[in-house]
Amino acid sequence: MALALNWLGYASACLALAGCAQSAIGAGLIATFRKREKRRIVSLPAARPPSVTVLKPLHGDEPLLEEALRSFCEQDYPEFQIVFGVQREHDSAIAVVRRIIQDYPDRDIALVIDGTPHGTNRKVANLINMYPVAKHDVLVISDSDIHVQPSYLHDVVSTLARPGIGLVTTLYAGLPASASLIREFASSQINHNFMPGVMMSRLLGRQDCLGATMALTRTMLEQIGGLAALADHVADDAVLGQLVRAHGQGIALAPCMTWTTVAEPTPRAMIDHELRWGRTVKNVEPVGYGLSAMQLPLFWSSVVLVCCWPAQWALWFFAGVWAVRSLSAITIDLSVGRLTPSVYALFPLREWLSAAIMVGSAKGKRVEWRGQTLHINRVAPITSPIHPVEPGD
Repeated sequence: MALALNWLGYASACLALAGCAQSAIGAGLIATFRKREKRRIVSLPAARPPSVTVLKPLHGDEPLLEEALRSFCEQDYPEFQIVFGVQREHDSAIAVVRRIIQDYPDRDIALVIDGTPHGTNRKVANLINMYPVAKHDVLVISDSDIHVQPSYLHDVVSTLARPGIGLVTTLYAGLPASASLIREFASSQINHNFMPGVMMSRLLGRQDCLGATMALTRTMLEQIGGLAALADHVADDAVLGQLVRAHGQGIALAPCMTWTTVAEPTPRAMIDHELRWGRTVKNVEPVGYGLSAMQLPLFWSSVVLVCCWPAQWALWFFAGVWAVRSLSAITIDLSVGRLTPSVYALFPLREWLSAAIMVGSAKGKRVEWRGQTLHINRVAPITSPIHPVEPGD
């Protein structure tokens, strides 16, 4: 029994070391990404850039909604249209949109209220109802809780213009709606696990689409079957990415950071959200989701501590992993512009919670989303060739 525990401890130590390496590399990649973003001089090309339609599906009022939507109205871009869409005449987001329309009279803003159903994904149904109002050929689809900088559209559109690129997405960080520990914990999952994982994946050649931004041309959208091709999928962003890649086009990451509002008010809400997220990723990309357990070095080092106790080296090993994990998180937070000391102090708890979420996500294909029960569908593997993405993506 003692020998088995020792071997489990050594195996966990290897996983913890690999997790530390991934955490440090991911933090370095994010820091480099942000430095490049801040150093570059944003200027529009000599030729007039293409006009853009931004599609923003909404569902009710939510914390920081107005701030997020206003950030899209304040773009430093020559010509763009924003289409907001809701599915209910009494939706509380309508009042927010009407205030924005009044405050930005010079902006081309439309509000679509249409509850016509299309498939099982209500967000995609909303987009399908909004689509006829879109005026321009370049389409930028973005979730309601995303905050952007004034150069966002320029960054996205210029990236989409690169040869071989059919879809552009953006990296996003968590922005707590208030300074509560629950929202800090939920943001930590995004900033200290998800973001480094995305950057590592791209370094290794993966091209995933993230729902914060899905930018493509109308021609590309029609080639993959239109929005109707996404109507029965929960993970519409992942499905869109796979369909674009199946048509031989690459997915690029725009050189700009965006932020998503983290608004979970209670521990139960946070756990439900992360379980929904976990089940979705697990069913869409099971191998990658399983390998993401490596992103929890403090969990594995605590297993080492339990298996090898009372060996002093196990205690020092645990403390060393905690230090590396915290330094990596601080590096990311400095890049994003917001330190979270409460999370650093409770990192072991955060990682044990993440491990429990992974276990809870292992079974089931059903998720609850905005009062709707949905079943996650797998997408067939891609066999079509993919055009290479230019260096620098």
